[in-house]
Amino acid sequence: MNDIIIVRPEKCVGCNACVRSCPAPEANVTKMLDDGRFVTTVNTERCIACGECVKVCGHGARDYLDDTEACMTRIAKEKVIILAAPSIKSVFPTQWKGILDWFRKKGCIIYDVALGADICTWAHLRAIETKKVGNIITQPCAAIVNYIETYQPKLLMNLSPVHSPIACAATYIKRYKNLNNPIAVLSPCIAKKSEFIETGLIDYNVTFKKLVEYFDRNDIKPSSHSAAELEYLFDDQQGQLGGIYPRPGGLRDNLLAHNFDFSISTSEGVHKVYPELDMYASMPEYKHPEIFDVLSCEFGCNIAPGSGSTQTVFDVLASMKNVEKEAKKRRKTGVFRSGEDRLFKRFDEELKLSDFMRSYKPLKPTPIPTDKQLNEVYELMGKHTEQDRTFNCHACGYRSCREMAIAICRGINTPDNCIVHAKSVLTARHSELSAQHEKLSEITNVCIELSERLKNSVDSITQNIDNIDKSTSKTKDRADVVNNLLKNVVVFCNENPSMDENTVSQMINILETTIKAFSKLDDNVNTTNESSAVINTSISEITKLVSELNDTLHKTS
Repeated sequence: MNDIIIVRPEKCVGCNACVRSCPAPEANVTKMLDDGRFVTTVNTERCIACGECVKVCGHGARDYLDDTEACMTRIAKEKVIILAAPSIKSVFPTQWKGILDWFRKKGCIIYDVALGADICTWAHLRAIETKKVGNIITQPCAAIVNYIETYQPKLLMNLSPVHSPIACAATYIKRYKNLNNPIAVLSPCIAKKSEFIETGLIDYNVTFKKLVEYFDRNDIKPSSHSAAELEYLFDDQQGQLGGIYPRPGGLRDNLLAHNFDFSISTSEGVHKVYPELDMYASMPEYKHPEIFDVLSCEFGCNIAPGSGSTQTVFDVLASMKNVEKEAKKRRKTGVFRSGEDRLFKRFDEELKLSDFMRSYKPLKPTPIPTDKQLNEVYELMGKHTEQDRTFNCHACGYRSCREMAIAICRGINTPDNCIVHAKSVLTARHSELSAQHEKLSEITNVCIELSERLKNSVDSITQNIDNIDKSTSKTKDRADVVNNLLKNVVVFCNENPSMDENTVSQMINILETTIKAFSKLDDNVNTTNESSAVINTSISEITKLVSELNDTLHKTS
């Protein structure tokens, strides 16, 4: 899969919200940088492009790529077919016609994906009636298809082989309208790009959100209309009940409109549908419903990550209800007295079911780590007991410590990202630092006591140096050097009452310099001078004190 979800590492704060919300267990890769920051990037081979991480990232670190810019460049050069997803009516209730008119003025051909949805319903009905399928999982949602191909390939035998509404519309245009123009889809779905790449039917995925951004950058203002105006003059027939596919259970409601006897279950939302797909995979076939209608987005396509919608869930459900009412009115005029649907009768006469079928490309599942491998990771995480290994705080973003350990085994996370591990490391370091601090405090007290005694001796030297004869100026000069050095020792001790390893090293250097100065001074002092005798006595005492202080400080280096 090409890069669809992208990451801006400089904005990632390592909050793990993306990991926590992601239904794909191998889609995120968390690393610790040299500066200690945690950054989570995307494993494009295992990402299903559902876009949930884009929705939940509050730091602007996640975004996605679509084909808006490339499509606009193509439109400027040649005639492009625009396929408008039915959710355009709920996302832009008063502007969707103006948006389509803008594309039409650019020379585009405008088709309704709702017509493709009607074909999709027809194809499912005929496939079920002719027993070409058994119990099926619906596949209009590209993220669902990506998940099954990547993480549950055994379910491909249940995944409906009927193309999605968009792919049905594209097939209809290419095979039955004989149009070879490039096709762009206006949609709210990020994941559709992967479907278009896999099937090769669509050239451009233009999401509503990126389209609005393009319009804003270029000061394009589509015209407005009443939200009650739901009909539009497409370049082919406008779709009917297929217009409600974007809402939860949309495909189910289309099928039930033709056959009330179907056993249909539904599921929507990343935190519900994917666990239920896993559950479905573990169940025997006889327990499966005839049709399992599933969508990745909780409220359907109307509030998908690529919609950029400002509408509330109640707004979009009301819009879909109006679409349904309007479609049913038009459908009544297209039903024979016998109850046969005119549109589906036309499909039976004109369309070939096999043209609207597809195949899938499963990925090889990643092996589950062995217990031995997991135990080694648990030890790295500082989880030595069963209680430690079932802490399950979810801070790492995973649902359990086991899932985190599996991710570490696969190289897509690090033990440093485990809060329990981080706490144990911090506790150990704190204990070590506390012991060092206690030792340094004891040494500092000794140093301060010795420095006071040094100060007294320095004062004695200072008092007697003034009495030294000018003939001993050389001695006086050296005494001044010693005087300054010793004063520096006293000041240094007083300014560093809590010494660390660095300040201790500095103190040792000062003291060693002082001792050397003492040695030279002692050799040159005039012993016949009374003041020099006093200085010699003080120097001997100071030399002893400096040696004691030096020994004390060396214990910490």
